Amino acid sequence: MRILLDRPRCEGHGLCEEAAPDLMHLDEDGELVLDREEISDADAAPANAAVRVCPVAALRLA
Repeated sequence: MRILLDRPRCEGHGLCEEAAPDLMHLDEDGELVLDREEISDADAAPANAAVRVCPVAALRLA
């Protein structure tokens, strides 16, 4: 499974980072950075949570 970021859509709210801090972080400019795009089975729950909490639907799983 992969987590994909629609960068132009992302507004840097940070809710996804709170839901999945091992998968992503906000950089010093407030831009979301995916630390890993490939998601293991162990990270599926936090990845799903990050997708669900994004208020602008900038994340999706594929």
